[in-house]
Amino acid sequence: MNDLLPQRDGDGYLKDIRQWTPQIGLAMAQADGFEINQQMWDQVMFVRSYYIKTDKVPSIRQFIKAIKADKKELFRMWQNGPLKPITKYGGMPKPTGCV
Repeated sequence: MNDLLPQRDGDGYLKDIRQWTPQIGLAMAQADGFEINQQMWDQVMFVRSYYIKTDKVPSIRQFIKAIKADKKELFRMWQNGPLKPITKYGGMPKPTGCV
């Protein structure tokens, strides 16, 4: 499966984000040993939709407010900060600044 994935950088992000598909995003997570449930995938797709509309990733504050989530629960669910894995598996650029 890993041989079928597009090239990724040292942090696991796609080198060419135009190669992203939902199947590739899920395969990347699987290759990384990261399990994504439906709630998490819905969050990936929410941020991806935001990115497509605005050409930027929402701040963590905007994201939490938009999905009406508890910050501690999000960090627990994503095993750290949510936006790095969300952008990685959602085929978006690495977030900049404080995430």
